[in-house]
Amino acid sequence: MRAYLASSIAVTCAAALALPLALTTPAGAAAAPAAPPALPAAEPAGDLAGSTQSLPLEPLAAPEGRPRGHAFGRPEGAAGERGLTRREVRPFSLVGVVWNDARTHLHGTVQVRTRATADGAWSDWQDVETHNEEHGADPGTAEGRSGVLRGATAPLWVGDSDGVEVRVRPESAEERVPTALPAGLRLELVDPGPDPAASEAGRTRAAAAAEPAVPAAESAAAPSVERASAEAAAASVNAEQAAFGATVIPALTREETLATLSPAANPANPAANRGANRAALAAKPYIGPRPKIITRKGWGADEKMREKAFGYTKTIKAAFVHHSATGNNYACKQAPSVLRSIYRYHVKSLGWRDFGYNFAVDRCGNIYEGRAGGVAKPVLGAHTLGFNTNSMGVVVLGTFGSATPPAAVVTSVAKLTAWKLGLHGVNPKGKVTLTSGGGNLYKKGRKVKFNAISGHRDGFATECPGGRLYSKLGTARSSSAKYQGR
Repeated sequence: MRAYLASSIAVTCAAALALPLALTTPAGAAAAPAAPPALPAAEPAGDLAGSTQSLPLEPLAAPEGRPRGHAFGRPEGAAGERGLTRREVRPFSLVGVVWNDARTHLHGTVQVRTRATADGAWSDWQDVETHNEEHGADPGTAEGRSGVLRGATAPLWVGDSDGVEVRVRPESAEERVPTALPAGLRLELVDPGPDPAASEAGRTRAAAAAEPAVPAAESAAAPSVERASAEAAAASVNAEQAAFGATVIPALTREETLATLSPAANPANPAANRGANRAALAAKPYIGPRPKIITRKGWGADEKMREKAFGYTKTIKAAFVHHSATGNNYACKQAPSVLRSIYRYHVKSLGWRDFGYNFAVDRCGNIYEGRAGGVAKPVLGAHTLGFNTNSMGVVVLGTFGSATPPAAVVTSVAKLTAWKLGLHGVNPKGKVTLTSGGGNLYKKGRKVKFNAISGHRDGFATECPGGRLYSKLGTARSSSAKYQGR
């Protein structure tokens, strides 16, 4: 990936199984080939499940009744419409489109429809958010300077599927003259793999069934050792928050939260600690109680996938709130799968070093640890292009341009920021100043004043976090300040 990331997403699309398709050709599509396209090969999963299929997009044939040489009224070729006709693929749950150069913008529309594995029904066409360049590492950082970062749409959660169709339509700069689409367009189909509990049970059954007399091959054992080391590193940075390897960091009261911050706390003298905490509370320290946080282990992050090192900024002055633009068609029990899919998309498809956001919140208000490095530490994320330094990113899973976020979401954002901003002495209702790292609203080096809890659109010309969620940030600020005791 970069000097410190050797993994690559060059996933082959060569034939793996030549299975016949039982799919009907849609009206206006090109004539069926003599032999059906083979299912694309998925990348090796190692000892954790989950994979990505990467399919190059092709020029689409003209619909029936249109002159040859035109696709939907536009010239074919490099600047014309590209996509894939309906085809059977290996199971996946999340889709996105990527291209070679992260600095190139996709001026056009992306739509997909998918076939559900449960009943074989095809969905209607769904829009994929094309503007995703406002997320990512700041240009001047090692992650931002990487030569392997890719341009991409936002990911879209579609649920368990085994068929796909996609079309990318360029905007017209002039009548009947489309703008050029980015080079290297391809569809990414992400399978998040089973939930952690199911994976662990499967490994346990496999280990019990294995013959002890047959030693494991050295090449097969090595990835497990490497992954165990990565998992240990990710857990150790949360050692002050929870037991090693915990799936959940438990919620604390304000008094208990203060106890975790006191360097003089004496585990052998709880009574003295309580007295010290009462004195601290009387002095009105402005920090909220720590909320319950599901760890990376809890949502099943494959720690071997990310870069080994952790990146940090100096402090946390502001929290930027985002929506994932993955859609709202998920149950809360599926949120870990959504997170694993976004994580894989960020790392394998986009070339990022890790999950981009510091925290995630699902529609039920559950809070999740995002980028590795420690929930209480100032971890440098890749969420608000130009303003990742000295800030944190909180992504709400869903799309909130026209959908109103549940009250549980706003409450959790308030609780999380009351605690995390409180660790750094920040008033959630106050103003802070950040220096731009470069973006489309503020040039590099410009000092910009923000609300301590801001929306992504405050730092970049974007719709994120959606108008309905953005309108709730005032409520989140007031609630967060109350949780801090202000």
